Amino acid sequence: MAFGLRKIMIGAMAASMLAGGYVISAGAQDTREIVTVVKLSGIAWFNRMEEGVRQYAEATGNNATQVGAATADAALQVQLIEDLIARGVDAITVVPNSPQALEPVLARALENDIVVIGHEGATLQNITYDLEAFDNKAYGEHLMEALATKMGGEGEYVAFVGYLTSVTHNEWVDAAIAYQEAKYPNMKLVGGKQESAEQQQTAYQKMRELLRTYPNLKGMQGSAGEDVVGAALAVEEAGLSDQVSIVGTSLASVAGPYVETGEIDMISFWDPALAGYAMNVLAEKALKGETVKTGDDLGVEGYNDVRVDGKVVYGQAWVDVTAENLDQYDF
Repeated sequence: MAFGLRKIMIGAMAASMLAGGYVISAGAQDTREIVTVVKLSGIAWFNRMEEGVRQYAEATGNNATQVGAATADAALQVQLIEDLIARGVDAITVVPNSPQALEPVLARALENDIVVIGHEGATLQNITYDLEAFDNKAYGEHLMEALATKMGGEGEYVAFVGYLTSVTHNEWVDAAIAYQEAKYPNMKLVGGKQESAEQQQTAYQKMRELLRTYPNLKGMQGSAGEDVVGAALAVEEAGLSDQVSIVGTSLASVAGPYVETGEIDMISFWDPALAGYAMNVLAEKALKGETVKTGDDLGVEGYNDVRVDGKVVYGQAWVDVTAENLDQYDF
């Protein structure tokens, strides 16, 4: 995927969507109110997602916006959704902190004839659809293969998730661990799953402790966007850059300096802007009464040939970034 052309591609997305017949001009339909509820506001990942939500609004004329609390708190997400139900919005798209905690309020949204689209929430039940950028098991295995290659297939490693309740993060890590145990028996997870609370400082502090506890540590896999950066800072300060390999999910704008210097060996991600756009496309299709099926094209890059399993819609949207191709990514 030519991510160096992101700005051009995102800007042209409206034209591609119109050409694909998925968008009706605002003058030809009632304006829909679609609100995206993210885990928290003010971090690079969800700032990028908001760009896609805004682009969708500009392209369609629908009233598409994004909201999020200042902290990643499931209770605050519940309150935001309660407020949206009271407002009577047409659709809610949500990236859950805790899918389990959201089930009751999402059920109330459906009862009020509000379309509900999840993202990073494949286990959600009270939804119309859930959009996943890719198959989570395959992605977790992919990250572990990259880490194992860097570690030479042996040694101790640690794994981070944003929250122990984050379904997607845990699916990645669980798949990675199972893959390691089956394919790389000379590698060993130590310390159990580490919870970063999606915060760089927390990841940094925990990685410092892990380096002291496990002086032979050779690898780290991160899930939240800030995990690998916090870990890289701790490894750099400890003077262990040549010993510890780091891979995980992040953005070039977040992890780029450490990718460039080699402190982080590889980051992988999907473009949150495209995911934000695609979630709104799914919401609009549901509002029109359309059914999404395997092979459908949502008109958004990475979601051109989706696979549908029950309520879950899978794209093929991950990319890998190393020092060699970092300059192709501007977000």
